[in-house]
Amino acid sequence: MRILAVSDVPSDRFYKYYKPGKLDGFDLILSCGDLKTEYLEFLVTMAHCPLIYVHGNHDDGYNNSNPEGCICAEDNIVEYKGLRILGLGGSHKYRDGDYMFTERQMSNRIKKLWFTIRKNGGFDILLTHAPAGGLNDLDTVAHKGFDCFNTLLEKYEPSYFIHGHIHRNYELHIPQKDKRGKTIVINAYDYAIIDTKEQSDE
Repeated sequence: MRILAVSDVPSDRFYKYYKPGKLDGFDLILSCGDLKTEYLEFLVTMAHCPLIYVHGNHDDGYNNSNPEGCICAEDNIVEYKGLRILGLGGSHKYRDGDYMFTERQMSNRIKKLWFTIRKNGGFDILLTHAPAGGLNDLDTVAHKGFDCFNTLLEKYEPSYFIHGHIHRNYELHIPQKDKRGKTIVINAYDYAIIDTKEQSDE
């Protein structure tokens, strides 16, 4: 499966300088948050494939206008063509906001999902806005990752962990692709292209 992952900023490649056919060939689009509804609606319309999203810390506006034609995976597992996608949006709480959480609050969200995860036999993709603690995150409160995500990765060993929030132009050393145990970690800032066949061949 060929997946387009997006986050944080509209990609010039797929929006400002879009040409017909540029989104052909994608089987699925995953959004990690902090993107306007108009952009997500444009992508899902032009790509002719499902778009699954979680909220970013700046997505309070979604409460008034959810992106039409898109599927929200928050606090749930969405399955598509055999891929089980677990969604946990939001960032660490550094001010008041609908999609900001303390470490304890995020841990409680995960605890409430234990039956859903068990019923689905685990999950293949962990889709979040924030990164995991200590895994290409930053020292600031606003941009540090959640330690409880590490517990999820260690226990369930999904094929992919896809997140945003950490803009790769913040610091030179931030990679787009990394690995944690058996899990490939993707920072979807701007966009990233994922071919699941390449993972299965490794």
